[in-house]
Amino acid sequence: MRGRRPAHLPPPYDRALADYGAALEGSPLADSSRAKYLSRVRGFLSFVAEASADGMLDGDPLADPAAAAWAVRAYRRHLKNGRRAPTTIDNVLAAIDDFHARAALAVTPARRERAVRRTAPKALDERRVRRYLREVEKNASARDAVIALLPYLAGLRIGEVVALEVADVRLSARKGELRVLGKGHGGGKIRTVDLHPDLRTALQAWLQERATWPGAATTAALVLNARGGRLSDRGARDIITRLGTAAGINDDAAEPFGPHVLRHTFGTQLVRAGKDLILVAELMGHERLDTTRQYTLPTSADRVAALEALITDH
Repeated sequence: MRGRRPAHLPPPYDRALADYGAALEGSPLADSSRAKYLSRVRGFLSFVAEASADGMLDGDPLADPAAAAWAVRAYRRHLKNGRRAPTTIDNVLAAIDDFHARAALAVTPARRERAVRRTAPKALDERRVRRYLREVEKNASARDAVIALLPYLAGLRIGEVVALEVADVRLSARKGELRVLGKGHGGGKIRTVDLHPDLRTALQAWLQERATWPGAATTAALVLNARGGRLSDRGARDIITRLGTAAGINDDAAEPFGPHVLRHTFGTQLVRAGKDLILVAELMGHERLDTTRQYTLPTSADRVAALEALITDH
């Protein structure tokens, strides 16, 4: 292998990348995630195109699962030889798995490089949750309050927040629910999420104000930007991060605060309250129960607290 990528993908790899990009456009993934997935798959297809030019392929990796599996293994070795970090390699492999799934090519997912997670994802403790909620109550606008509360009180991903439309919100005097289009192949799976009373109140306030915004009558999106269009995932993420910083809870450079932390807090609190894992998986839109089980693992704070139980002579 010469180790260089062609400036432009030759056929049929250019068409395969274009088809994948079109499939991503119809997915509920965030804009940033779509761009990363497309870039990672392009790198893989560039590698495969060069392997084909060098006569190293046995079969068509765009149609033959066995040839595709060989190409993935070879690309993984290429990345490892290039001293890519295990996390980087796993992110690339995840994009390649997604590419094969959307192309309906039955390729067994590639083995990952990282060790199995041994601690739960970062979640806010009770004190930090209250500080965040007080900041939202005191300083967030009606729109920003809805954005700030949806990941925590409904467990939504930030891409799911900005994908919501007004028609997805169903409110009554005593209850309410959301129709959420989640992640997944084939456009994602739809789930129904019951509304926490505080979230229902926030949604009622925003829907009343939203009627006065530009674009309210012509844009289906629930949360709007200042020009009356759909708010981007980056815009929504920035709102949540800004509120966390103002609340003094975005102070860990190693694990910065963001929408994912609020979603993890939702899952962690439900699991630790003894709620059934299958129920939590359904509420969070997890396709695999193993994803939900991560919330049963100890957190970093749990490990520190365990050491504090030791008897010392000080």
